Amino acid sequence: MIEVVAAVICREDRYLVARRPDNKQHGGLWEFPGGKLAFGESLVSALRRELEEELALDEVRVGAVLKTLETDALRIHFLAVTCTVEPRCREHTAVRWCTRQELASLPLCPADLHFVRSL
Repeated sequence: MIEVVAAVICREDRYLVARRPDNKQHGGLWEFPGGKLAFGESLVSALRRELEEELALDEVRVGAVLKTLETDALRIHFLAVTCTVEPRCREHTAVRWCTRQELASLPLCPADLHFVRSL
């Protein structure tokens, strides 16, 4: 099973989401940023690494696991994250701060949609 982490960054009642590149699986859909764990990597270390690689977020505080979802091949852990700097796209095609209502109307990746419905 593939282990994945996703950052739930909330600032002033808005959540940070990023649009996946068109050439990747679920291309063009929006997601909470994150990615796969490397062998032996902790959830916190993986999320810090992914946020730096994808969004140039190097000053983050990773909090508790908010929810874990499983599919046949994937286990995704959504973790609370706080940051003070603004993200810059390195891999995604766009980033956006959205209210819960706006999240509900975005085309989200399947696991992210499931998570949003639980908010």
